[in-house]
Amino acid sequence: MLKSAIDRNKFETLIELNALINSEHSGGKELLKTIIESATRLMEADASSLLLVNPENNKLYFEIALGTKGPEVQRFSLSMGEGIAGWVAANNRSLIVNDVESDTRFFSDISKKINFPTKSILAVPMRVKERCVGVIEIINKFDGGSFTEEDLEWLEIFATQAAIAIQNSRSMQKVQEEVTLLQDEIQTDKGYHTFIGESKAIKEKLDIALRAAKADSSVLLLGESGVGKELFAEQIHLHSPRCNNPLIRVNCAALPEGLLESELFGHVKGAFTGAGNDRRGRFELADSGTIFLDEIVDLPLNLQVKLLRVIQHRMFERVGGSEPLKVDVRIIAATNRDIEKEVESGRFRADLYYRLNVLPIYIPPLRERREDIPLLAEFFLKRFNREIKKQIKGFAPEALEVLLSYSWPGNVRELENAVERAVVITQADAITPDVFILDKISESAEDEYSGRSMKEAVNIFKKHYIRQILEMNRWNQTKTSKLLGIQRTYLSRLIKELKINR
Repeated sequence: MLKSAIDRNKFETLIELNALINSEHSGGKELLKTIIESATRLMEADASSLLLVNPENNKLYFEIALGTKGPEVQRFSLSMGEGIAGWVAANNRSLIVNDVESDTRFFSDISKKINFPTKSILAVPMRVKERCVGVIEIINKFDGGSFTEEDLEWLEIFATQAAIAIQNSRSMQKVQEEVTLLQDEIQTDKGYHTFIGESKAIKEKLDIALRAAKADSSVLLLGESGVGKELFAEQIHLHSPRCNNPLIRVNCAALPEGLLESELFGHVKGAFTGAGNDRRGRFELADSGTIFLDEIVDLPLNLQVKLLRVIQHRMFERVGGSEPLKVDVRIIAATNRDIEKEVESGRFRADLYYRLNVLPIYIPPLRERREDIPLLAEFFLKRFNREIKKQIKGFAPEALEVLLSYSWPGNVRELENAVERAVVITQADAITPDVFILDKISESAEDEYSGRSMKEAVNIFKKHYIRQILEMNRWNQTKTSKLLGIQRTYLSRLIKELKINR
């Protein structure tokens, strides 16, 4: 009667796990943990672990470890063939060992280091298409008992479920990666970027931005150059009621002052030399949508007055015209400068500042959200792999350490450029730290800058930077000039002028 109840409990557990595996939320570490917890309980054991095989280095890593010493166990790894689990993985066969001390395959180092006496082990392989992808270990039967062949049969069933869960999880991850790449391509085609960020700092700011999106008030985005202000502007627009209408972007610092007014507000035929036809400006193009004014502090004072009128009355005139035009536009402005100081100095109108500063959002620099660096680096790696037709698998741990330890004065834009350079230069399967040019240059030349004029300091920087790129390209001037974005003849001249010797 007791055995019948135990078997019924096992069958019910299997049915529950099967339902979880086949649900839309199947896969992931939590499901694997549930499977291992169930197996440990039903096998009546003290501890258990699930190890996954890393095919790149043929090692087994403790993905899950249950029991009193579980967290300590996860610090260790096994080589293929090492210990009971290593033997099971190498031979793709199950194993019952009820007296581990007398078994030469037992690897006692872990037990000794964590002070956990191991007496018996039941270990089975997890297989995907007959290939061992990991091992489940059940350790120490209750009250010093022995594992049985029936225990082994049940654990093999649980291992099959775990393998299905792993396969589902990996398939889902692959699909999600492909969807992300497709979304990135679609958004890029439409002029939008994929937003990457999981840190608490960036999520808090994004939450504020998405709440601001529902209103129609002006937004002022603040933060250093390269933090992603334009991406925040995109998210605000895409989550606003205006999302099906245009998002028009204007960099106020990139356009000459003489052309800026015409670019923003358009002009009529004959307004100035070369104005052969009427031309609509960016505000007209953004009608019913959003206009993003980047580097707003660089807007000349005379145009600040005109912008203020647009905000207050939704009206403006084209250059050379007298007919007022009405426009319905949501304004998002951005700057990397201290706008309040610009107001105090009189370079920026206070009344315009107050109109723009209805919903200010400060975007933190990359050094204040380091959790996002690996995510962004992986995202850029996949993109440049695709663009440059490479198949670099990832970053070496030491390379990630370099990325995480650097201060990133250029923020996300600098990280993107660093990864692009690394992908171009790297010939191996993984990116290593030696391909990064981050603070190496400034460290090596730090003393040389002391007491120098600006021109001398710039030349010192050029010399170190060009030498670094030349060395990476084995002094091939054609490749180096392409990477630097300059003509080969100009590079040759710089090498001579700066006295860069091989």
